[in-house]
Amino acid sequence: MVPFRPRLALAALALATAPLAAQAPTRPRGIDPANLDTTCAACENFFQYANGGWLKKTQIPPAYARWGSFNELQDKNEAVLREIAQAAAAQPRPDARTAGRPDRQAVRTVPAVDDRNSTRANVQRIGAFYRSCVDSAALEAAGITPLKPLLARIDGIQTHEQLARELGALEAEAGLAPFGAGPGPDAKNSSALIVNASQGGLGLPDRDLYLKDDARSRQVRDAYLAHIARYAELAGADASTAKADAERVLALETRMARAYMGRVEMRNPNAVYNKMSLADFQKMTPHIDWAAYFKAQGAPAFTEVNVRQPAYFRAVDSLLAAEPVESWRAYLRYHAVDGAAGALSSAFVNEAFRFGALFSGAREQQPREKRCTGSTNGALGEAVGQEYVRRTFTEQDKRRALAMVENLRGALRARIDAAAWMSDSTKREALAKLAAFTPKIGYPDRWRDYSALDVRDGPYLLNLKRVQDFNRARNWAKLGKPIDKTEWAMTPPTVNAYYNPSWNEIVFPAGILQAPFYDPQADDAVNYGAMGAVIGHEMSHGFDDQGRQYDSKGNLRDWWTPADAAKYRAEAQKVVEQFDAYTVVDSVTKVNGQLTLGENIADLGGLTIAYHAMQKALEGKPRRTIDGFTPEQRFFLGWAQAWRQLQRDEAARSQVQTDPHAPGIWRVNGPLGNMPEFKAAFGCKEGDKMVRPAAQRAQIW
Repeated sequence: MVPFRPRLALAALALATAPLAAQAPTRPRGIDPANLDTTCAACENFFQYANGGWLKKTQIPPAYARWGSFNELQDKNEAVLREIAQAAAAQPRPDARTAGRPDRQAVRTVPAVDDRNSTRANVQRIGAFYRSCVDSAALEAAGITPLKPLLARIDGIQTHEQLARELGALEAEAGLAPFGAGPGPDAKNSSALIVNASQGGLGLPDRDLYLKDDARSRQVRDAYLAHIARYAELAGADASTAKADAERVLALETRMARAYMGRVEMRNPNAVYNKMSLADFQKMTPHIDWAAYFKAQGAPAFTEVNVRQPAYFRAVDSLLAAEPVESWRAYLRYHAVDGAAGALSSAFVNEAFRFGALFSGAREQQPREKRCTGSTNGALGEAVGQEYVRRTFTEQDKRRALAMVENLRGALRARIDAAAWMSDSTKREALAKLAAFTPKIGYPDRWRDYSALDVRDGPYLLNLKRVQDFNRARNWAKLGKPIDKTEWAMTPPTVNAYYNPSWNEIVFPAGILQAPFYDPQADDAVNYGAMGAVIGHEMSHGFDDQGRQYDSKGNLRDWWTPADAAKYRAEAQKVVEQFDAYTVVDSVTKVNGQLTLGENIADLGGLTIAYHAMQKALEGKPRRTIDGFTPEQRFFLGWAQAWRQLQRDEAARSQVQTDPHAPGIWRVNGPLGNMPEFKAAFGCKEGDKMVRPAAQRAQIW
């Protein structure tokens, strides 16, 4: 769904409120004592205490920006996906005239994972897509040839009038417009979709990299100029032209960046809700022909649009009229090449990796088979996911997950009931919202219909284009129709989870519901600390500084009394100030407490909820001490080991600039410093580094 972006918690869950003793060995798994560093006091640095042994013996693989529990599970899942893709690619190829073409007799709804007709057609699609991606000989032979028609179209733009006419077609062809527009939830009417128009078009990951004058930003801009020029030369330009084009692109994008809304400001959902008529939008941006633009996208008729960043659109409208056409041609050529680089010859692939390593720190590329596995999952995620679920996820797994979700829901209900700072009227609204949460576990109830998707053996870039066309048509077809809330925004193999405020749902793919995050052979305390806390994390997103602004139906509506809202903001500000003080890499590179506020509130809330749910689950059961650790201690060790991570300096710097999630060490030490439960579990004292002063200690849920 475009442009909705789910709340990514980089975490998710798992289950089982039933006793696990019957499944567990004599010594439950879950915490490996070898991963600890007991030379570091738990009350001084719990991340080091819980993970120091692992940190000492682990190295980041050369092709990775970071390495931790999430990467380990993702690699495990990708091995299954690679088997699926390679098995599909090895199947006998159907008649070349019909291979991968749209199904003539399509099954529109697949309620389960055993419809053989649909499966066979999807296996053919998976195989054809993967074959086209791994055929490196064909990619090398083709070079830039598959992109030449698009580049010729761009070079044919000679006037501003032509530019305005071509913009919609270029967006449909390759996503080249300096903005995005498509169907997504109406934040104040969750039962309907609306066209949302959003800023876009920058080649660097953050606007501040264009605008700041610090050494890091200057280094990035110099590297970006060289990168743009290198692409231009690979596409056939001489060195002088390539250099001039690079300077044009950077200058134009810098002007665009000056009008960009910042990441922190965009976290305010009311700031990005500016609903207007399409006619008024046209008046506001007279140099963009919106009728032609949306016609090129295949959009149906509509009359309203939410312009998320009006100032940006006004600025881009002016730039489309005032900037030289030569600058716009250079801009469009660069983004055309950049968007296609991964589907071209190795010279383009290598250049894309070289520049990307500036932000990731990766030392070498992933093998092509691994990259193509990821691309196949991205293109045909529910077709691949259907095969993944057959092999890895059972109905019993789903039932366990749902049981744990309901136990966590009960714990949060009790916390809201007991919140002395919240008035009765606000409590009623909060409890209604909690009761309305829709959990989605494992995989969709209805699988995506790919019958209209044409995938063929042949140029990889063309298959990517067909997938793009299929998704665009599918999204636009939703406008004006009842919302299908059975849809998912993540594929089943994903090691992640999300909360969607407009649908008031919490979603946990099958990919995260397995060891080491949930282990049937681990004790309840570890499972609640690792996965239960992530269930609670997603639930808490419904009540974080953004989520709390949506009601039980998913509408952006203020249901808080002024006094309750003020109390909430006061506690949230403590979290902001806490994380603003944390650093990474060096003493001056700091976490952004405002940017990460929602995730930090969700971590604190999720851990608190899960802790009390664990206590409920353990009632009437033996409270075993394992390896010298009580259930309470193992709960916190489960959380800390789930977030163990090594990270390259380049990736850490990029994360704190662009990512709403704090680095792993602070996702562990940060929330625990606010929790009296942690203090009691490890016998910490006031003044210990893992215990925040009482006046600075945040408590929300």
